[in-house]
Amino acid sequence: MNTLIGLFIIALGSIGQSSSYVPIKKVKTWAWESFWLMQGLFAWLLFPFLGALLAVPEGHSLLEVLSSGEGAAFNAMFYGALWGIGGLTFGLSMRYLGVALGQSIALGTCSAFGTLIPALMLGTNLFTGKGLVLLIGVSIAIAGIAGIGYAGSLRSKNMTDEQKKAAVKDFALGKGLFVALLAGIMSACFSIGLEAAEPIKVAAIQLGAQPLYAGLPAILMITAGGFITNAIYCLYQNIKNKTGKDYFGVHTGIFINNVLFCALAGILWYSQFFGLALGKSYFTKGSIMMAFSWSILMSLNVTFSNIWGIILKEWKGAGSKTILFLILGMLILIASLVLPNLL
Repeated sequence: MNTLIGLFIIALGSIGQSSSYVPIKKVKTWAWESFWLMQGLFAWLLFPFLGALLAVPEGHSLLEVLSSGEGAAFNAMFYGALWGIGGLTFGLSMRYLGVALGQSIALGTCSAFGTLIPALMLGTNLFTGKGLVLLIGVSIAIAGIAGIGYAGSLRSKNMTDEQKKAAVKDFALGKGLFVALLAGIMSACFSIGLEAAEPIKVAAIQLGAQPLYAGLPAILMITAGGFITNAIYCLYQNIKNKTGKDYFGVHTGIFINNVLFCALAGILWYSQFFGLALGKSYFTKGSIMMAFSWSILMSLNVTFSNIWGIILKEWKGAGSKTILFLILGMLILIASLVLPNLL
């Protein structure tokens, strides 16, 4: 029962993340770098900070919790900075490939690296016992994501240039594939950062934090590192493209509209890791579900993002064969979530 509760909580957070790019479509007149930085303020700083406060025991401070991990906070921030590169290119993959295909490729790569690298760092043998189950589960997830990616390539072949541009304004398959793969590899650093930040979680519990929230301070440090990377790039683009006026040179109504939708996008995006931290607290420590939790989140993100892709008509004009592979890939992903708990 606890495993089902954990999966349900992670799924709720995944639905939020997969929905986070919808509000961005409501942002008006701002350049990409402007709204990306603004939503990052909410997604990577404000909401993670508020979440981390839930883990602070009475009579203690957040700084005390973070500093009690013997340098783990700085390690988490370092991996967060690397993950920030993935987050930056992840946003670009949405721009060039759309929500469905962009997230599928980026999250598929992220799923594999983010699940297997931490396991290897812990000395897990991927060819026996729990390690083999983990490897099989990840392989099935990647197969499902590959099916969705193939559906995306079929869509590209079957659609006219006009249809591609109508579905995704800046559609560029070659550039988008490169960016999405890079995003996936670098985004896996978030999972590695969670492993590096484990001492923070342990210390928080020892200070009296509720286990349900104990993983949230670590997430704050990782997202803060990611914000630094993204902020440097976005501010550079603001200067280069002379788009700094986006923040103050627009009508008050537009500014308020943009900030509100960026805030909505930020809290929806953060919900995936809020849900991951809470959901993992229901898994048995050292279990296959705990080790597979990152792949579960990524698989759910891919599934729900493609549902949004259908709703947003990004697959409009695709043939029946394309839709068949899309559905098949999603079903395989769902199967990958259940398999590790059965073996």
